[in-house]
Amino acid sequence: MRIIKPVLIAFSIYSIIPVPQFAWKKEDMKYMLCFFPWIGAVVGGCFWLWNQFCSIFAVEDIWRTAVGAAIPLLITGGFHVDGFLDTMDAFHSWQPRERKLQILKDSHIGAFAVIMLGVYGLLYLGALSELKDERLIGIVCMGFFLARCLSGIGVLIFPLAKTEGMLVQFTRCSQKKVVSGVLCLQGACCVAGMLYISFWAGILAAGAAAASLAYYYMRCKRELGGITGDTAGYFVLLCELCIVITEAAYQIFCG
Repeated sequence: MRIIKPVLIAFSIYSIIPVPQFAWKKEDMKYMLCFFPWIGAVVGGCFWLWNQFCSIFAVEDIWRTAVGAAIPLLITGGFHVDGFLDTMDAFHSWQPRERKLQILKDSHIGAFAVIMLGVYGLLYLGALSELKDERLIGIVCMGFFLARCLSGIGVLIFPLAKTEGMLVQFTRCSQKKVVSGVLCLQGACCVAGMLYISFWAGILAAGAAAASLAYYYMRCKRELGGITGDTAGYFVLLCELCIVITEAAYQIFCG
């Protein structure tokens, strides 16, 4: 039961998958982030099954791409997209740090959020449409898991921009050493799986994920003084996009 509760909390927060509801206690939150990547595993599994379905029944590329891009949104309920939108508004406001942090808390979205989400969607759809090799699709599926491993690690080890909020509560409740160790182990296993599928394509995917994490840390530190719950969601989308683009590039130039 001590393991089941953190799993249920992770799925109730980061997905729309129905799970039993119960009152959360502080002790139930200690290891919740260990299971955050499992939502990525569900997303990746559904993405893989959809592509298999498309191959068997010769589904047109436009449907394969559009539904494939929608799968993460349908499973997560757009949870991370909300963070992406708020982060884009803050980053592109060109305001002082304190004002950017206020913008992150604003429930309204601005023009820059809409514009950047449109750009993101076009890049994601374009890259996804290029993926035909099942090995590369498999690596992209694993990328959903890896992105959440890295996001969780960032939450635990990167400086926080705020002293209150849900993210602060999670980090205070978490057993940081244990959880970060578990996330690192899961991430390493995920990268090993990518390399097993295709060494060079796996190297590119892992490198893209690492580069996106470094960029995420540097930009958040410079502009906000640290990360927030919104920027953690922004990173998940950023990392997924970088992996899809690198695999699409590999398909084009080496496929």
